[in-house]
Amino acid sequence: MVVVLLNARRHIVLLLLAAFSCFSVRLCFGEDRITFSTPIKDSDTLLSKSGIFRFGFFTPVHSTAHLRYVGIWYDKVPVQTVVWVANKDTPINNTSGVVSISEDGNLVVKDGLNRRHVWSTNVTVTVDPNATWLQLMDDGNLRLQDSRDIVWESFKHNYNTLLPRMNLMTNLKTGENLGLTSWKSYVDPSTGNYTVSLVPFPFPELLIKNNNVTKWRSGPWNGQVFIGLPDMDTLLNIDGLNLNNDNQGMVSLTYANDSFMYHITLDPNGAIYQRDWRTSMNDWRVGVRFPSTDCDSYSRCGPYGSCNPGEDPQCKCVKGFVPRNNTEWSGGNWMNGCVRRAPLRCQRLRNSGGGGKEDGFLKLEKMKVPVNVEPYLADEEACPKVCLDNCSCTAYAYDQGIGCMLWSADLVDMQSFLGSGIDLYIRLAHSELKTHSKRILMITAPVLGVVLVAAVFVLLACRKFKKRPAGPQKDRSAEILLKRMEALTSGNEPTSNQANLKELPLFEFQVLATATDNFSLENKLGQGGFGPVYKGVLSEGQEIAVKRLSRASGQGLEELLNEVVVVSKLQHRNLVKLLGCCIEGEERLLIYEYMPKKSLDAYLFDPLKQKILDWKTRFNILEGICRGLLYLHRDSRLKIIHRDLKASNILLDDNHNPKISDFGLARVFRANEDEANTRRVVGTYGYMSPEYAMEGLFSEKSDVFSLGVIFLEIISGRRNSHKEDNDLNLLAYAWKLWNDGEAASLADPIVFDECFEKEITKCVQIGLLCVQEVANDRPNVSTVIWMLTTENMNLPEPKQSAFIAKRGVSEAESSDQSHQNVSINDVSLTAMTGR
Repeated sequence: MVVVLLNARRHIVLLLLAAFSCFSVRLCFGEDRITFSTPIKDSDTLLSKSGIFRFGFFTPVHSTAHLRYVGIWYDKVPVQTVVWVANKDTPINNTSGVVSISEDGNLVVKDGLNRRHVWSTNVTVTVDPNATWLQLMDDGNLRLQDSRDIVWESFKHNYNTLLPRMNLMTNLKTGENLGLTSWKSYVDPSTGNYTVSLVPFPFPELLIKNNNVTKWRSGPWNGQVFIGLPDMDTLLNIDGLNLNNDNQGMVSLTYANDSFMYHITLDPNGAIYQRDWRTSMNDWRVGVRFPSTDCDSYSRCGPYGSCNPGEDPQCKCVKGFVPRNNTEWSGGNWMNGCVRRAPLRCQRLRNSGGGGKEDGFLKLEKMKVPVNVEPYLADEEACPKVCLDNCSCTAYAYDQGIGCMLWSADLVDMQSFLGSGIDLYIRLAHSELKTHSKRILMITAPVLGVVLVAAVFVLLACRKFKKRPAGPQKDRSAEILLKRMEALTSGNEPTSNQANLKELPLFEFQVLATATDNFSLENKLGQGGFGPVYKGVLSEGQEIAVKRLSRASGQGLEELLNEVVVVSKLQHRNLVKLLGCCIEGEERLLIYEYMPKKSLDAYLFDPLKQKILDWKTRFNILEGICRGLLYLHRDSRLKIIHRDLKASNILLDDNHNPKISDFGLARVFRANEDEANTRRVVGTYGYMSPEYAMEGLFSEKSDVFSLGVIFLEIISGRRNSHKEDNDLNLLAYAWKLWNDGEAASLADPIVFDECFEKEITKCVQIGLLCVQEVANDRPNVSTVIWMLTTENMNLPEPKQSAFIAKRGVSEAESSDQSHQNVSINDVSLTAMTGR
């Protein structure tokens, strides 16, 4: 009996030891979860129930650093394939790591040797941590959950891989952004340079960016596929590809697949790969890759250039366009693209008042549509007429899933597809669509002869009337204008562009005097540094704004011509349109589109009008100014530095959309030019960067400084010249608040609301990044837009701001009438010690 009892007790002990052994070494049963009391060490892992995915510590294959990361990978694949990494930027350099659920209920990764936390889920758990567990699901999702809900999951914290049932998603309302980010290299899973994101407006598109610069785009989504992909049929084979769009800022892309041995990855080289496991090959098979050819690179052939991977050279100008720079184009440098050879009918009507035959459309078959598409509610039959009736429309296309698409800016990122794509119709002058024959030449030759004879008689008549005192000054002024335009563009612009400049409308002074009621005070819109601006109405009813340059302003023919040359080439929704100019005697006038809401400063600094600009409107104004400035710096035909960006030079339309104006001081840069120097410092103190005010150096970064000042003025509703606590100007005051941790206090009380506090603080931070003392520390405008429109991201800490103080009056120039004649020798930099 005693022996039996002893044997029984021995069996019980053995069973308990075996159970304890299996509990402590989970691999014997393939456990898929951990709890508060059951952490895992470096040598342990979790395995999903289906055995597809494993979670634990790993070192990338072929890595010589021997660093340890925590992640998820395919278990039954001989090729190490990691799909998610927790501590991607904080690896552990030893094998003492532990993954556990902490006392506050979060999942944490700890370096046991150095006793530090290297990663955490960083969420708020309201239940007892003992009731919280982590589970690796069969679809590869890692879930932290409690008895009531899922409190965190890896599927909502994407890295470089999109698995079936995962989301790519952007929600502008909540700021949520689920994209992909590449590894730094194939052996280094830290944050890389490339990102993939889903952009919602106006049609959903996928973008690949390298350090926030667009490198590839998918084209718009038409309900089934992205129409800018050359392998659309291949992409349609991805099971369950689905895109949801609420048309209010939320868009998400998912796909389903019966097999989880299937994924889409953003590789360190910046390409998207779709891979599925092939047992017969014992390796991953690549199904789809984007970009797949050189032509897929964003804007490879520049504006109005089309890329065809099957041709040599790959880039060619669309019919009706010629290379902007023949030398560059012939040498294989296509980035500056092409320019229109003949002006459109709208341009001819506006410039000369003549008629001419209607423009037409050139049909390009199976194309990748350009960037910046604009939707329009019109059927397929009405779409071309809508474009033709709109003078700013440069092309249209129609897709059954999308509808009518229009373009009003330069056509960028076009590609000719061999097997897919849609038809694109580009607007051309009627003369570009005609085919000339010998018969036409025979008919036109005599006509030209008659015209020539008539021209001789007209010329003789002009000489006869030259002695009259009233008229010649106007004719001579026009002649001077055209010659100076040619001189300014000589060597920098193609002949066709000079021809376009010659067709700029020249208004008669008497017409403008009549339109403005002899420049009456009732029609005066404002007073700028270079003269007053008046509202006018032409005889046909068109409203205009007329800037009449003051003789005492210091702005003469050179600045006027500079503005004409620059603005006449620009087309962007956030830039004001120049309609023409007038030079008669001592008069210098510029004619612009009329902006009913006047300038930004008229609202921003007026106690009665401030309330009209709520926070949402101010944020939209900030974004609009940035997009207009980006066009000047990077996206227009010319690289332009404004040099006088300020609130009074930002005009507002009926919907309070901003338009940058006043380009009299702007400078055109060549493609290879990044910085210039001048002895003549012009601009407005308070907006001028220190390197420009003190050394005459100007670049994109000097405009960015001005942009930063505008940011802080829009947020606060106060001028930079306004003195705050301790006699600090706005920049110094904002810097002080930032260092005190009270950045949101800068906001105008009229617009401040706790629900906007996070966004306001971010805008203050961006503004301070823009006004950093060292130019190279400031972001470029594309980065500013990315920071402004991307939520839940960590912005860099701003460094020392530059504070410019005006101490005296001397000989340098300012475009602000109240601060004219400010010497650069009287400028000082005021530094404050940051935290």
